Amino acid sequence: MKGRQPNPLGESLSTRQKRVFLVVAVIFVMVMAGVSAWAVADNGSYGKSGHGCVNVTVASTTGGAIMHSCGDAAQSLCRRAFSHHDRTSLLARPQCRLAGLAPGGH
Repeated sequence: MKGRQPNPLGESLSTRQKRVFLVVAVIFVMVMAGVSAWAVADNGSYGKSGHGCVNVTVASTTGGAIMHSCGDAAQSLCRRAFSHHDRTSLLARPQCRLAGLAPGGH
C-alpha cells in the first residue's frame, strides 16, 4: 500500500499541515472575535428601560436572565422593587427610574 502514513507521535508536522493548522486557528480566532464583538454591542431584543417598560438583568441558573415588563406588569414590578430590599429589587430600582416608574416620578 503506497502513500503517506499519518505522522507518528513525536514527529513534526509537514509544512502543509502547519499551514492548514494556521488557517484553521486564524478562522477560529476571527469567529470568536466577531461573536464577542456582537455580544458586547447587541442590546438584545428588548433594548433599554424606558417609556413605561423595565428590563432588569438578574442572575439565574444559566448565568443571567432578563426580566422584561411593560404597562401594569412594570408598575407592579417597580412598586415591589421600591418596597422590598432583596437583590432583585435593588437591581430593578434604577431601571424603574429610567422607565419613569419610580415613586413620586423620580
